[in-house]
Amino acid sequence: MSHKTTIAEVYESLEHVMDPEIPVLSVIDLGMITGVELEAGAVHVKMIPTFAACPAVSYIRNNIKTTLENELGIAVSVEVDKEVHWQSNRMTAAAKEKLKNFGIAPPQILAGEVSAEIMLEIPCPHCGSKETYLRSPFGSTLCRAIHFCKACGQVFEQFKPLE
Repeated sequence: MSHKTTIAEVYESLEHVMDPEIPVLSVIDLGMITGVELEAGAVHVKMIPTFAACPAVSYIRNNIKTTLENELGIAVSVEVDKEVHWQSNRMTAAAKEKLKNFGIAPPQILAGEVSAEIMLEIPCPHCGSKETYLRSPFGSTLCRAIHFCKACGQVFEQFKPLE
């Protein structure tokens, strides 16, 4: 008798699909998966990019497909969900801790609109000081900003809060 893939197994395999720009975070950590459907011998995954113009979307879609097909032995289709927009509050608490340990300041929890003030006094992921300032709203990727810590002298990136 053949094994029937479960939704839980699909989500477990999705934990192995890492973000190519931040390899300590999975698509699950980032809250990029909006749906999983099992159909006769196949799985359909809906995902959203963390930023509208993210250049890694095709790469991530292909990794989801390849990983699930290899791990579960099932046909996979992946579509970008155009009904849902990613926001930084979708990130898990574990993802934010992993980001900090990786040297990137995690986004703050948003309870309203993003404002310039929310980008100020971001805790330094290296020393924890809030004596920081925004050097540039543009980092190495569209989803990051660059900050400077006055306490330890380190430049660091912050994953931008996005609503």
